[in-house]
Amino acid sequence: MVSILLLASVPIQLAVVFILRLQLGAPVMFRQIRAGKNGRNIVVPKYRTMTDARDAAGQLLADDLRQTRLTRLIRRLRFDELPQLWLVLRGQMALVGPRPLLPATVGGFGALGRLRNSVAPGVTGWAQVNGNTRLSNAEKLALDLWYVGHRSPELDLRVMAETVLVPLRGEIRDLDRLRAATEWAEARFGAALEQAAAG
Repeated sequence: MVSILLLASVPIQLAVVFILRLQLGAPVMFRQIRAGKNGRNIVVPKYRTMTDARDAAGQLLADDLRQTRLTRLIRRLRFDELPQLWLVLRGQMALVGPRPLLPATVGGFGALGRLRNSVAPGVTGWAQVNGNTRLSNAEKLALDLWYVGHRSPELDLRVMAETVLVPLRGEIRDLDRLRAATEWAEARFGAALEQAAAG
């Protein structure tokens, strides 16, 4: 399945590279060290959709000011994450799972971070289809932990189907799912959930 998705994405990726080269120049991709399964670091590639424009004080401008209309669309459609399919093919990531975070961020979650990363990180995940950037750190962590505790092929198929809808409907906080995940996590981990998210 991954091979098919990767092949199907090739024309899209070629178009993305062409647009980025024209609008932003080289390089068109950047790589970051992220925490993979069981804490093993992986190198996660992503298409670059922002310039390095800075203000008079040398500080990076706000994200929205460093994008063009087309690069903003690329991010909205999540085409910037298509190179991560190569990592799925290599077994370092999964199609669905908690998104790969910086090692320091996962380390700050303590024992809950280790539980969160007991599965392979995903190109998309339960938190991404339930609010993503509109979620607090505690909500994202609760959704990720809920996914780890309930993951199944059926749930993964649901996440992948809903991922396709996110660019069309926008990022929507699903209050019922948030409540269920938070109550489930709090019942099992208590105050550790808030402490981990704050740390």
